[in-house]
Amino acid sequence: MSSNQMRTGKPETFTYDDEIVKKFVIATLLWGAVALLLGVTIAFQLAEWRFNFEIPWLTFGRLRPLHTNAAIFAFCGNAIFAGIYYSHQRLLKSRLFSDVLSKVHFWGWQLIIVSAALTLPFGITTGKEYAELEWPIDILITVIWVVFAVNFFGTIIRRRERHIYVAIWFYIATIITVAVLHIVNSLEFPVSFTKSYSLYAGVQDALVQWWYGHNAVAFFLTTPFLGLMYYFIPKAVNRPVYSYRLSIIHFWSLVFIYIWAGPHHLLYTTLPEWAQTLGMVFSVMLWMPSWGGMINGLMTLRGVWNKVRTEPSVRFMATAVTFYGMATFEGPLLSIKSVNAIAHFTDWIPGHVHSGTIGWNYMLISGILFYLVPKLWNTELYSKKLAHQQFWLATFGLVLYIVSMWVAGITQSLMWRAMDDAGRLIYPNFIETVIKIVPMYWVRAIGGTSVLISFIIMMYNFYRTIKQASVKEETIYEAYALDASSIEAHASAHRKLEGVPMIFSVLSLIAILVGSGIEIIPSLLADKYIVKVSAIKPYTPLELHGRDIYIKEGCYTCHSQTVRPMAHEVVRYGKASNAAEFVYDHPFQWGSKRTGPDLARAGGKYPHMWHYKHFWDPREMTAGSIMPRYHWLFDQKLPYTGIPAKMRVMQKLGVPYTDQQIASSIDDAKAQAKTIADELAQSGVPAKLAEMEIVSLIAYIQRLGIDYGSVPDEPAQEEK
Repeated sequence: MSSNQMRTGKPETFTYDDEIVKKFVIATLLWGAVALLLGVTIAFQLAEWRFNFEIPWLTFGRLRPLHTNAAIFAFCGNAIFAGIYYSHQRLLKSRLFSDVLSKVHFWGWQLIIVSAALTLPFGITTGKEYAELEWPIDILITVIWVVFAVNFFGTIIRRRERHIYVAIWFYIATIITVAVLHIVNSLEFPVSFTKSYSLYAGVQDALVQWWYGHNAVAFFLTTPFLGLMYYFIPKAVNRPVYSYRLSIIHFWSLVFIYIWAGPHHLLYTTLPEWAQTLGMVFSVMLWMPSWGGMINGLMTLRGVWNKVRTEPSVRFMATAVTFYGMATFEGPLLSIKSVNAIAHFTDWIPGHVHSGTIGWNYMLISGILFYLVPKLWNTELYSKKLAHQQFWLATFGLVLYIVSMWVAGITQSLMWRAMDDAGRLIYPNFIETVIKIVPMYWVRAIGGTSVLISFIIMMYNFYRTIKQASVKEETIYEAYALDASSIEAHASAHRKLEGVPMIFSVLSLIAILVGSGIEIIPSLLADKYIVKVSAIKPYTPLELHGRDIYIKEGCYTCHSQTVRPMAHEVVRYGKASNAAEFVYDHPFQWGSKRTGPDLARAGGKYPHMWHYKHFWDPREMTAGSIMPRYHWLFDQKLPYTGIPAKMRVMQKLGVPYTDQQIASSIDDAKAQAKTIADELAQSGVPAKLAEMEIVSLIAYIQRLGIDYGSVPDEPAQEEK
């Protein structure tokens, strides 16, 4: 019996704000279609380079960041807010704290999404994966997240239920952790309204970025959805969650362990070995709490498997939890160093990611929407038959995607690593691997198209459902006000903790700060133990601008810039990377995928004319290349006047540019551009090329690895 039932006196009346939930539901459907359409587009661009259309804002490098942001923050983000706002009110028996804040939250979040759509395709990006949005948008994200948090915690304060249910535990962890992740990773120094440089460089930036990147998946695509799972699965089958004790273990172990796992993205890099080991160990440990949540979800469905066959909401939710279990087994597996050595930089990783985002997030969102839409619009679902067709199309497409990427990834790795008895590469030309896996790219594109079609079917199903909706009067609910003095004398310690949500929130914050501090703080002091190499010099003014073009065009989405200390990589690319190489890189450019070869040692490997022709038509230099053409770089003039401002910001960030170098930067850049253009002119290239952006990009590529290539094999002997 609840404390409300034991009270006497007159209960309070209240209503729920379901209009805001409807808004987020509609936004979820609209942005979900956009995210999937973008995903299918870039899948076909990898299968056939002509689908880049030679339009700057429609190339793979520009659209891939837009796809990830749309999928994570637009599609999943709106779904999270819809589910939280619906369940939060009902679990607390209270209307949301502020209708005004709810509206500000909704429209502010849509403004963020539109801002991403208006900047990323035009190359306005920080170049940090899943955090590409520039500093003004980062500030807007922070403001809107605070609005969400105030509305959320304000509702908790005015609640009529003493104890916060398990779903709310996960919501709390999400709000707190995402705030910490976003603020720390987004620290940057503005150059202009549309350009900034990361506060961190090299190794530090890599660790902070993947502490953020991994935990953006953890605390934006996992913990809030686990909270939604704990609410909507019991509601859909009308039975309590399987195990309250298991939910406690699941929550605290997951929140504490997850935050440590980021370094598993950086195995075999120049990140300190202790940090890599911590990341691997905690990633393997993560399997246990993850499967605890899966077991709790699936066991809640025991005895009602007939509903899995007949009810769309239950079918999608059961499938989502199953794929969650598969993805959270594969993740720890991929974090083991020996397995990571095979999988990292290959297409296996996108396959793993999409088994989670489609199998877990898309499937669970679908199940939640099939539960919510008929209730919100007071009607019956238009067609269960369409829902089942959607399910099988989505499942078929997802299986095609995963299997094709498993095959492609393993093929890539085996070909990259293949060496004969004499220590020579069996496949010395990187393009051999690319040609081999193009058929798998076609299979992935077909699978993605199947998922997109399934989503369109769901949109049509909900359109017809909403169209037949009947008008429903606002329901008035009754509940007693919270009696702050009432305490359950014999309740467990955790049960009592659930009655003091602010303390619960502080403990959640401490849980995620422990691992974060132990891993991040030493990395920020890395300059104290990274051996300085005198041969490593800052980029010249022209090279610095060329690096920005490299980032603008999204080259980092297909190329890495770090050579791991493995025999086949050293033979293929050259000397293994050293932490000192990256001390002037704001942000780092180690990459996470090798659709093309690593570029860490690309400098001086080919003459300027090779790069000129390569960017004009990659297939002229490398038969079978799937890289798009970059004709616009030959027509866009270099903005020389902006170079001094970039160098001044770099100077403030610790890059040792002198005032004299900054003062002469425009002249120096023009002189270096002329040198490159003069060499190209000898092959018949027009002299006006010295004014175009392609020259600065060639300058940057030609610099990569040059400094470190002249360093002895024992750089640690140099002075600190």
